Amino acid sequence: MNNFYSIILKKLISAGSIDSSLKTLVVAAGSFDHSTLLDAGFTDVTISNLDTRISSNEFAPFHWSYQDAEALDYEDGSFEQVIEHAGLHHCASPHRALTEMYRVASRSVLVFEARDSMLMRFGKVFGLTSDYEVEAVVANGYEYGGWRNTALPNYVYRWTEREVKKTIASYDPRGSAGIKFFYGLRLPTERLAMGVVFKRIAVTVLAFPIRLMFNLARRQGNEFAFFIDKPKSVHPWINADLSPNRLWLDRRYRAKISAK
Repeated sequence: MNNFYSIILKKLISAGSIDSSLKTLVVAAGSFDHSTLLDAGFTDVTISNLDTRISSNEFAPFHWSYQDAEALDYEDGSFEQVIEHAGLHHCASPHRALTEMYRVASRSVLVFEARDSMLMRFGKVFGLTSDYEVEAVVANGYEYGGWRNTALPNYVYRWTEREVKKTIASYDPRGSAGIKFFYGLRLPTERLAMGVVFKRIAVTVLAFPIRLMFNLARRQGNEFAFFIDKPKSVHPWINADLSPNRLWLDRRYRAKISAK
C-alpha cells in the first residue's frame, strides 16, 4: 500500500518506534485499518469501533471489540501501542478520545487526523473542504458515518502541533512525552466526485499551486499524523512515586522564600 497511513507506519517500524509484534489497539477503526495493518505486518491487533453492524469475525485474524473511543473499557496500560486513523473528528470530544488512547497505552500512541492549517482554511473559501462531514453520512445511506457514527454530520475537528502538546502535558504532568509530527498531501478528489462539477474543475486547476505550497511548507498539507512516545522518566521536581522531590525543590525554592 502506498498511502500516508501505511508510509508513516512503516517509517516508525523501521525506526524502532513501533513494533508490529506488540499488543496493539486501534480505535474508531474499520476495514481500511485492517488491510493497512496486515500489510505492515502487525500480528496482535484489536480493532475497535462503536459500529453495531460489525461482526466479531469481520477482521480476522485480528480481534474485534465494541468500544467507545471516548470511554474505553480497558485498564490503564492494557496495550503497548494504540493507533487511530481519521476517527477522532467523529467524537463529541476529540481530546477525551486522545487522552483515553494515551491512558490505555503503556508505550506509544499514533494518531492520523487533519491539521488546522492555512491551506485548509484556503480550501474552505473555495469549497474544496468544509467544516461538517456531510458526504460521509450520504455515503452511508443517511444512517451512519457522522457524529459518534450517527446520521448527524460531525464537525471536522482539526489539530495543531501546539494543541497536541498542551493536551498531553495537561493530562499527564508526570513527565515530558516525546512527540513527533508527520505531514502529507492528498487532494480531495474522491470527496469532490460527489459534489458539483465546478469544484472538481477547481481542484484540477489548483492542484499545481497546492502541491507547490506543500513542497515549500510541508506543515500546510491536509494529512497530519502525530506519534506520542510516553515518558520514560518523571520531571525532576517529583519522585518516582509521584511525591514531591523535596531535595530538588528545597534547593531551588525554599532558600529563596526564606530569604524574603
